[in-house]
Amino acid sequence: MNLRSVLLVLALVALAVFSLLNWTAINTPTTLSLGFGEVQAPLGLIMLAVTAVICALFMFYIVMLQAGAIMETRRINKELSAQRDLADKAEASRFSELRGFLEGELRRIEAQGAAGTREFGARVDLLQQQLQTKMDESTRSLSAYVGEVDEKLNRMTQPRGQ
Repeated sequence: MNLRSVLLVLALVALAVFSLLNWTAINTPTTLSLGFGEVQAPLGLIMLAVTAVICALFMFYIVMLQAGAIMETRRINKELSAQRDLADKAEASRFSELRGFLEGELRRIEAQGAAGTREFGARVDLLQQQLQTKMDESTRSLSAYVGEVDEKLNRMTQPRGQ
C-alpha cells in the first residue's frame, strides 16, 4: 500500500469517527430552503450523503481511468510485441543477406587467391626455365673457357719444335 492510499484510508476513518461522535448533531432536523420551498431535514445527514455520492463518483472515475490506462498499456504492449517480431524478422533477414554477401566475397577472394597462386606458379616456372637456360649457357661458356685453358696448357707443355 502506498502513501496516498494510507492517507486516503486515514481521512475516511477520521470522517467516520467524526460522524459517529457528532451523530446527534448530524441527525438534528433543520429548515432547509430549496429555492421554491422549504423542507425540514437533517442538514448534516444530507451533506454526508452528498459527500459519499461525490466520493463514489470520484472512485468510479478513478477506476475507469485506471481501466483505460490498463487497456492502453495492453494495446501498446501488443503493438510493441508486433514491432519487436517485425524487427527480429528484419534483423534475421539482414543477417542472412550479410551471410550471403560474405560467402560470395569469400568465394571471390578464394578465386582471386587461386588465380594469384596459378599466376605465381607460372611465373616461378618461367623464371625456373630462364634460370635453367642461363645455367646451360653459363655451363657451355664455362666449358668453352675450360677447353681453351686446357688447350693453352697443352700447348705450353708440349715441346716447341714438334
